[in-house]
Amino acid sequence: MTQIFPLSEGTFTIGHDKIFQPFNENSDELNDRPVGSLLVEVQPFAVVNDRDVILLDTGLGFNNPDGQAHLPGNLAQHHIHPDDVTKVLLSHLHKDHAGGLDLGLFPNATFYVYREEMAYARQVGFPSYYVDDLLPLLDSDRVQWLEGESGLIDGYIEYIHTDGHCPQHIVFKIPSEEGIIFYGGDEAPQYKQMKMKYVAKYDYDGKKAMHLREQWAEQGAAEGWRFLFYHDVTTPVARL
Repeated sequence: MTQIFPLSEGTFTIGHDKIFQPFNENSDELNDRPVGSLLVEVQPFAVVNDRDVILLDTGLGFNNPDGQAHLPGNLAQHHIHPDDVTKVLLSHLHKDHAGGLDLGLFPNATFYVYREEMAYARQVGFPSYYVDDLLPLLDSDRVQWLEGESGLIDGYIEYIHTDGHCPQHIVFKIPSEEGIIFYGGDEAPQYKQMKMKYVAKYDYDGKKAMHLREQWAEQGAAEGWRFLFYHDVTTPVARL
């Protein structure tokens, strides 16, 4: 049976400066943050099936108050050791999705990265991308560079180039016994966005991202997909 584990790193605000600041919902006030700040959760996902332990994106790379990195600690809560991870799938390389990228942390994993996204990250750079942290990918024999408008990973995981949130963004469909598990990264980041027409100013092509969400919502509802929402504070996994 395929299992899905949200790996929440907590709630953050992000403003026009693109800096993620931890937010305590019990003690902090959103109105105290800069005007226009968004409240988001950051949560990679682990998907475990009879073939793989799959990590979907790698989070911010921040540490807990005790100094331990979020990602290995969150995996441990579900009895997953970093050595167990066999595939790391990256929707894109923005710092909140690839900040925890560490080839050494996952010694038995193959990393799947869209080739054009790596080139785009090097071109655009900071503050959206931490390029120096991404450069080790270029010299690793454990990176599989994905290309084209769509394709299959290991014969069963589908990736699709979508370019709504950023020009080289991709999404993933993972088959399971209960239907498709859909991970839309930042093009389907929250449950509420699948239920409304919403053009996000932070998207490269907000109208395209909105139309993609409409298409995925319609197809996913009809086919019983499980959606994984990376930035959803209350609903990380849901059917529509």
